[in-house]
Amino acid sequence: MIFGQVFRHIQKRQNLIPQAKTLSKSTFSPISNAKNVPPIILYTASAPNGQKASITLEELGLDYEVKSIDFSKSEQKEPWFLKINPNGRIPALVDRSNHNFAVFESGAMMLYLVDKYDREHRLSFPHGSDLYWQMVSWLFFQNAGVGPMQGQANHFYRYAPEMIEYGISRYQNETRRLYSVLENRLKENGNWLVGDKLTIADIANYGWVNMAFWAGVEIKEFPRLDDWCERISAREAVKRGLN
Repeated sequence: MIFGQVFRHIQKRQNLIPQAKTLSKSTFSPISNAKNVPPIILYTASAPNGQKASITLEELGLDYEVKSIDFSKSEQKEPWFLKINPNGRIPALVDRSNHNFAVFESGAMMLYLVDKYDREHRLSFPHGSDLYWQMVSWLFFQNAGVGPMQGQANHFYRYAPEMIEYGISRYQNETRRLYSVLENRLKENGNWLVGDKLTIADIANYGWVNMAFWAGVEIKEFPRLDDWCERISAREAVKRGLN
């Protein structure tokens, strides 16, 4: 799959290749009420949206179990998984500690995790505050803009069956435009997108900006964004989340 190949490349660059492990079919089981297991199950694969969730979990220091979804076997389309995410996409999570409550869509998952587990506001701000809504705005900026546009740039630049210059140019330029918005925000606000600390808004955008090269976009064109990306990449919790 596309993002599996991409993140294999990134992991090689960062010396973060995990040891391969074989998961049996029984691993991919419906929601369980088992005891003495991590409260959160993360269903994911090597892709920016999945790593947004795993980085958030790592930064919050939460105990969770990873269940990898094999796209080559279309496991995301199996009936048991569609009960968790009717859209048949990763990531998704199940919170065993909350009556096996399921959440899908990466942005919704990040909001759920900080709302329920970030009582000290390590990655967020008090609900309803101005900083909270700024954070939500930049989170949605990624969900509605950076991810979809850069995803199309990836497709036309790397995987389209024929080279369509219009498609490549359109989506690369739109990705650059969105990066310039982030660049200007960092120029205005400093080290982070909102407030004076890393938040889920940074993590969400980082997942895709870290992949700029795969869309044919040179991040060095955006020096503040490049520094921001390097700063996030250096965090130990982020390294674990990427792994």
